[in-house]
Amino acid sequence: MAKITQAPSIARIETVAFVGLEAAPVDVEVQLGGGLPSFSIVGLADKAVAESRDRVRAAMASMSLALPPRRITVNLAPGDLVKEGSHFDLPIALGLLIVMGLIDRDSLRGKIVLGELGLDGSLRPVAGVLAATLAAAERQQGIVCPEASGGEAAWLGETVDIVAAPDLYALVSHCRGDSILAPPAPAGPLEPPAYPDLGDVKGQETAKRALEVAAAGGHNLLLIGPPGAGKSMLASRLVGILPPLTSHEILELGLIRSVGGRLEAGRLPEGRPFRAPHHGASMAAMVGGGREARPGEISLAHRGVLFLDELPEFGRQVLESLRQPLEAGTVTVARANHHVTYPARFQLVAAMNPCRCGYLDDANLACAKAPRCAEDYQKRISGPLFDRIDLHVEVAALSAQDLTLPVPSEGSAEVAARVAAAQAVQAERLEALDVAGPRLNAVLEGELLDRVCEAEPAASELLSRAMDRLRFSARGYYRILRVARTIADLDGATLIKKIHIAEAIGFRRRPPSRQAA
Repeated sequence: MAKITQAPSIARIETVAFVGLEAAPVDVEVQLGGGLPSFSIVGLADKAVAESRDRVRAAMASMSLALPPRRITVNLAPGDLVKEGSHFDLPIALGLLIVMGLIDRDSLRGKIVLGELGLDGSLRPVAGVLAATLAAAERQQGIVCPEASGGEAAWLGETVDIVAAPDLYALVSHCRGDSILAPPAPAGPLEPPAYPDLGDVKGQETAKRALEVAAAGGHNLLLIGPPGAGKSMLASRLVGILPPLTSHEILELGLIRSVGGRLEAGRLPEGRPFRAPHHGASMAAMVGGGREARPGEISLAHRGVLFLDELPEFGRQVLESLRQPLEAGTVTVARANHHVTYPARFQLVAAMNPCRCGYLDDANLACAKAPRCAEDYQKRISGPLFDRIDLHVEVAALSAQDLTLPVPSEGSAEVAARVAAAQAVQAERLEALDVAGPRLNAVLEGELLDRVCEAEPAASELLSRAMDRLRFSARGYYRILRVARTIADLDGATLIKKIHIAEAIGFRRRPPSRQAA
């Protein structure tokens, strides 16, 4: 190695702490002081950060280096920001090497450093490298990370100077100029999964039509029917008729998965997510949270589909926690020391039986408590949550005759083409109105909704009569209007017609408590 330089009294390394999808700047200050030998880390560090001292000591021992027998103090500034995760290992180790005079501080100036150390000095991948690289690009800085995370960091191209090292020894050699690490290449994208084809579904024409409308306008969907009617089969095919992700959406999904530690070898997803959590999922698993406030299922389903099978079997608190994200498209996880906001613009597809036994309409199979059991079972879904679902579809049991029908001639490809055309109409319309950003009919509101959902007089009159007779809420009124706008877009109509309103009303039920009245 080159000649050891004179050691400074304090070393300062730049890194980040993750607050949601944001990479907040953190300074790692390392000082060698007088007094009895010790190694302390201050600055609201969690247990994973506190354990860094043992990993750093072992990694340096693997390079035949011993820590100086002095008082070592590591300060993570700012002191009022919670520091979580093992990615602070590498900046702490490099700070120590600077104060020991083994590397020059200028070699890491203007670089964000993050990485976990193995006991043998190897560098292991950490969560959030993509978010850290975005922050480095905004601040016109470089980034130092493990080699296994280099492909993830390289997605931003040559806009960021990236140093990706396999181990601490190689990184030290690079900083000293003894050897130069080659810049990493971007990891290849994940291949989109092979989605099930809608052509596999026999019968259920009304449900398939609802699936097409939901996909075209980004609407939420509830499927109600007996066991074996094909509810789950239909739901799993929605994601296959949605348009491909845009480059912005791919980066957005990659950022969520990066912070959540769910990127596979740094490869960004190209297919829309389909999340189907079990009904025993906790509220933290659904909306996000836990010790490190990680994104939950609704954020992992961002720009995709969240499927909740057996909807009434989910906990009441879990279901009620979906109400605000369904409206806002974001979710805020509140903790005593900080608040974290994640995107959550997903399509909710839910399925449920009409009652606990599932055979309410079949006198031969229904339980002895019917129809009272259906009322009690359906009331597990609150009126406000039910009101936020745009399409309610009855999925009837299939007969033997239905099952012997030939395979449908129309599959996912044909339906996806109509969905893409309808979404293109929506995008062109909003662009003509000078509205920034693509927005589907399902999220239109306020003055924009009134301008877009212009209806013929006969259609407006039909909707008014339905409101008075069926006692829909104001939210239900606007959701019917949005669905009718989507149906009109699929039909190629400029104005919403009476037939479009009629079909939209047919896709909407009153909440269970009102149906029982």
